Amino acid sequence: MSPFVRKVKTASGATAVQIVEKRNGQRRILEHVGSAHNEAELAVLMSAAQQRLHGEQDMLDLDPVRRTPAEPVVEHSRSGLLWDALSGAYQALGFDALADEVFASLVIARLIEPTSKADTIRVLTEVGVRAPHENTLYNCLARCLERDYRSQIATACWAHASRSGPVALVMYDLTTLHFEVSDEDRLRKVGMSKEHRVDPQVTVGLLVTATGLPLEVALFEGNKAETKTLVPVIEQFKTRHGITDLVVVADAGMLSAANLNALEDAGCTFIVGSKQSRVPYDLDDHFTRHGNSTPDDTTIETTRDMGAGKDKRTRRVVYHFSWKRHRREMRAINAQVAKAEKVAAGDRPIARDRFVTVTADATGKKAEVNWDVIERARFSAGYKGFVTNLTQQVLDGPAVVAAYRDLWHVEESFRMAKSDLQARPVFHRKRDTIEAHLTIVFAALAVARYLQDRTGVTIKKLVQTLRPLQDVTITIAGHQITAKPRPTPAATAILERIPDLTGH
Repeated sequence: MSPFVRKVKTASGATAVQIVEKRNGQRRILEHVGSAHNEAELAVLMSAAQQRLHGEQDMLDLDPVRRTPAEPVVEHSRSGLLWDALSGAYQALGFDALADEVFASLVIARLIEPTSKADTIRVLTEVGVRAPHENTLYNCLARCLERDYRSQIATACWAHASRSGPVALVMYDLTTLHFEVSDEDRLRKVGMSKEHRVDPQVTVGLLVTATGLPLEVALFEGNKAETKTLVPVIEQFKTRHGITDLVVVADAGMLSAANLNALEDAGCTFIVGSKQSRVPYDLDDHFTRHGNSTPDDTTIETTRDMGAGKDKRTRRVVYHFSWKRHRREMRAINAQVAKAEKVAAGDRPIARDRFVTVTADATGKKAEVNWDVIERARFSAGYKGFVTNLTQQVLDGPAVVAAYRDLWHVEESFRMAKSDLQARPVFHRKRDTIEAHLTIVFAALAVARYLQDRTGVTIKKLVQTLRPLQDVTITIAGHQITAKPRPTPAATAILERIPDLTGH
């Protein structure tokens, strides 16, 4: 009888792989190939035994039809480390309480490769995850609105943010998202674009923690004034979480007497950037009394009346002076003065240049350098102002400045949403689907910020590092094994910071 391969259980519990032959009713071991302690080792030993057996038979067998050793076949590959990291963060934030696997797939796919809803199927397939049908994806968008996923996500984000203690302050800012369409409607309107575009757009308000974790997102018409968005978002946030005491930090675009009064009447304290044009007037009395020599990193306290009539209130204003800021702003001013002088001399076309005053008479337009405005700009260089209703006993000047500096986290979150998550341009037409799209981006941004805080790398770098590392399922000699990837040093550094998410 021809030799064959057999598996035998050993006393230690391993599985021995042997090449044997049977002669005169007795089996004789020709070769002990090895002992396997798991399915992967067993499959490798079986494949090796078959190749040895076939090789020997090829030399002895006179049959012209030669037997081919079993070759490994790749059955499936999956970016398991990446998927586990992203889905682990999704669960850690509590988003799995939605109990919607399709929504989770849309969020995680956007983190991996932002694309259209239809193309999401390709992304999921490429990373080795079973992709739902396209109709199922669009049904999920409707479900997202019907079940108010955004409210649940916002609640989960607040629970995570406040888990380690009270949240001292929140940051608010505004951006715009444009559409690849030419016609306006009730929502998509041409307005003041942050991207300097003339396409129809929507306005998006974002509230984040001091570390950038998103807490609330709201959608407004594309031509909505910045100052008209702050109070509605704050009121919605306070109502959702039952908050009575809140410090709101926002940039100068939100500065209006009505806004500040509304925030104060709602029980909020605030720190809002002051408009630079106010600096000379606010500091005039201070410099009259103390002189205009200001050391680096100094804060100056003044007050300003804001509003008119019964709405007028006296506000505390904190100014911070920085020599680094002064040098940067003076370089910009001097460059703009040079342009203005060229316009006045006729060496540069008349345009909307800073420091240029254009008058018209019967002979035509005349451009002049506005030296009064230049003097005020130079006087203001290096100063940054902040309006607040916090008393000095609660937060002194340097602390007010430090709190405002965290506002860059909102801008960073917007940049992540626009670039890494590609929230723009928006291809949906109806408000409901635009709102659903924004909810997906909101959840994805929260996961991205969570992972960035844990790993110290951007979501883009994390995806680029982990995506190529794939689990591969192979069939060898009728046995399936799954080979795990060998992480690179960069991947290991990431995985060591999130072992609870990946099991690595």
